Amino acid sequence: MSHLKEIVIPENASRKVGVVTSDTRDKSCKVEIQFSVKHPKYGKFIRRRSLIQAHDANNEAKLGDKVEIAECRPISKTKSWVVTRIVEAAVV
Repeated sequence: MSHLKEIVIPENASRKVGVVTSDTRDKSCKVEIQFSVKHPKYGKFIRRRSLIQAHDANNEAKLGDKVEIAECRPISKTKSWVVTRIVEAAVV
């Protein structure tokens, strides 16, 4: 699959930081991003999460690692994000 080596990340690409929740698949990982949103009527802050499938070409990200991901072109049906760096390694 030589087409995966040519993934270009634009300068203005959206970037997020999250925690790896699954790394069992080859060259892929599942990243959980937690955020808070204010309820429109009551004003209380509600915790939400997004699960994003990210491309990890070298299988560097392990379970529990905090990683930075960036948006890129669609790689597969569910993957449109790529792991750019590991911010903090998980404590084993």
